[in-house]
Amino acid sequence: MGANSFGTLFTVTTFGESHGPAIGCVVDGCPPGVALAPDDFVADLARRATGKTRHTSQRHEDDVVEILSGVYEGRTTGTPIALLVRNTDARSKDYARITEQFRPGHADYTYWQKYGIRDPRGGGRSSARETTMRVAAAVIARKWLAERFGVRIRGHVSQIGGIRPRGFDWNVVEANPFFWPDASQVGELEAFMDALRKSGDSVGARVDVVAEGVPPGWGEPVYGKLDAELAAAMMGINAVKGVEIGAGFASIEQPGSVHRDAMTPAGFGSNHAGGVLGGISTGQPVTVSVAFKPTSSLRLPAPSIDMAGEAVETVVTGRHDPCVGLRAVPICEAMLALVLMDQALRHRAQCADVGPVSPRIPT
Repeated sequence: MGANSFGTLFTVTTFGESHGPAIGCVVDGCPPGVALAPDDFVADLARRATGKTRHTSQRHEDDVVEILSGVYEGRTTGTPIALLVRNTDARSKDYARITEQFRPGHADYTYWQKYGIRDPRGGGRSSARETTMRVAAAVIARKWLAERFGVRIRGHVSQIGGIRPRGFDWNVVEANPFFWPDASQVGELEAFMDALRKSGDSVGARVDVVAEGVPPGWGEPVYGKLDAELAAAMMGINAVKGVEIGAGFASIEQPGSVHRDAMTPAGFGSNHAGGVLGGISTGQPVTVSVAFKPTSSLRLPAPSIDMAGEAVETVVTGRHDPCVGLRAVPICEAMLALVLMDQALRHRAQCADVGPVSPRIPT
């Protein structure tokens, strides 16, 4: 059976293709009574959308969410919530030339090997268009987490190619097209991306996301660890090639005396663990970093093969992102929210009578 669902108690199933009539999802397990209306989805879907600047794909989708079930008089009923977004700006003709070819760096070849059939229009099911519904589903999770626990989830781009922020200010992240935390570098990034786009090439990016206000105790050892599920969720995003929790790979060079997060009555001395110990949240911010590969859809020719196994030269036309990481912040935030929502419900189901317990370290 195809794995198109994730989550244990808060379950999300997505459906649809990039160039089909619509994409959608079914959210099952949402508690009743959550206020929900179509307008709640506008802000986050706009943050994920293409076509807002010259630095992303110029596909312009309306991304209007239709709530088909699970909501009555503006509140969730506890029954499955079906959400639908109609595709309004698909241009399938852009892919006519490569219908019989496999694009290097794409899922064309592997989908063909697995299913014996594929949808070449924009990558079909493997397109990042599918992530629209993850962001939509996470709107519900974010609302519940904020209302019940005061959890705040936000993210930013922390690297584009070889460029890293020289400063950091959360207040400027949403004020530029790069989700970049240093306003003084926006001009440099504009010039870098303009030159990249003109060259026809692409570049990778790193996205950092953090959840603040997560209570201690969320996570299920040994096979339902919070950090393990976060890693799986992030790796399930298109174009992701690496995930770090907390210090991540930097912990290789850290002495144990530095990496271990000292505990005092006044709080933790650091957060190299990324807010997770033994697969369970510590009460500190949960921090995740995600590496996105360069876009493989390029107008630069590349050798490949066709459906007959013959050598061909492939050129990908159409509208594509020179850096997919620029639109990935709301997607990574969404996956963090969905995992936390599911873990919160699982913790409540088993351990609602346990906490809070003492001592509890301030964060």
